[in-house]
Amino acid sequence: MKLDQLFLMQKELDSKIEEQHGLKKEELFDRKVLALQVEVGELANETRCFKFWSLKPSSPKEVILEEYVDGLHFILSLGLTLNYSMDIETEASVKMESVTEQFLVVYQLISQFRESRDEDTYQVLFSSYIHLGELLHFEWKEIEQAYYKKNEVNHERQQTGY
Repeated sequence: MKLDQLFLMQKELDSKIEEQHGLKKEELFDRKVLALQVEVGELANETRCFKFWSLKPSSPKEVILEEYVDGLHFILSLGLTLNYSMDIETEASVKMESVTEQFLVVYQLISQFRESRDEDTYQVLFSSYIHLGELLHFEWKEIEQAYYKKNEVNHERQQTGY
């Protein structure tokens, strides 16, 4: 798993957004945390893993992958905000067996990270999010490719006044 390139791409996108929107001097940590929580909720909604009352199937894999990558953008961005290293220890993750349980773990870790802003908690959050992707049956290579594609879309959106 090579994260250096993703962190560099995210740093470039974050800088562009902050510059274009006059946010260079803004404290964006809490907004990014909330954005991550929203993206994780959107991901859960597309998987429908918690909708025990419904027979409707989950969204197509491509839709779920795009939502997953949206969350990855904000996890990377939060690490950059606090100048954390690009070395993520994937063994540090909290690994549940069901997708629903893993979503709950990720939400809990987001809240813990918001309070602590601690690099160890960030590492556990990041690696637990990676495990969520594994439970969703994503290979790292397809996550990377989806990230590259969505990053390009995000740059285009900034150019068109999104």
